[in-house]
Amino acid sequence: MAATILVTGGTGILGRQVVARLRDAGQSVRVLSRHGGPAGDGVEYVAGDLQTGEGAAAAVDGVTTIVHCAGTQKGDGDKARHLVAAAKDAGVRHIVFISVVGADTIPVVSGIDRGAFAYFESKHDAERVIEASGIPWTTLRATQFYELTLLTAKAMAKLPVIPVPSGFNFQPVDSGEVADRLVELALGDPQGFVSDVAGPTVYSMKDLIRSYVAAAGLRRLFLPVPMPGRAARAIRDGANIAPARAVGRRTWEEFLATQSLVQA
Repeated sequence: MAATILVTGGTGILGRQVVARLRDAGQSVRVLSRHGGPAGDGVEYVAGDLQTGEGAAAAVDGVTTIVHCAGTQKGDGDKARHLVAAAKDAGVRHIVFISVVGADTIPVVSGIDRGAFAYFESKHDAERVIEASGIPWTTLRATQFYELTLLTAKAMAKLPVIPVPSGFNFQPVDSGEVADRLVELALGDPQGFVSDVAGPTVYSMKDLIRSYVAAAGLRRLFLPVPMPGRAARAIRDGANIAPARAVGRRTWEEFLATQSLVQA
């Protein structure tokens, strides 16, 4: 019987794909989620909340490897602290963490920065917690997933005039390809920071939203908006993209073609 691998956030966009791939690889999988659930398809579900640490000890009991996919816009450092504390007590031998390109290069130092870009600070905090944990670790940074790009485009397209931050570029990536890489890393030895994963194409934010608007059969006006703050300046300078790591194969256009684009 293969040793159990814990996937945090295993019911989310990325986590559920990691779980499926681990099962396909013959691994025993446990999922930590807020609500738990009955076991099924060889997957055990444990209820817990990493924000408070509740349920973390039970989730890591008997686990050798953790794939840490749970994350939100803020508080990821605290989640990592609770997870690491439980993992150390349980003798976990490898933590694989998914972070974001730009976590270490986008400065979030002011209220303006934090209001729009706290996500990068939150991921960087979690990175540092895991790095200092004393548990062997691997951290993969990826660019934004297509699913999240689509959510952003849908939300902004509800407006008759869409405000678009000037000079912002993105390099979204297929979440399934990120899941493939995470599983590969989870089944291997700890490596520290590994090479970033990014999608095949860099787009301006306007072009990403405009392509969604066109695919959904909508008509919208676009208004360029300058964004203040050091974090916004770093994004204009490309801190959130990784052209040298354009290893993704599936394009944004291919992803859009598979989606239901009817506005709610």
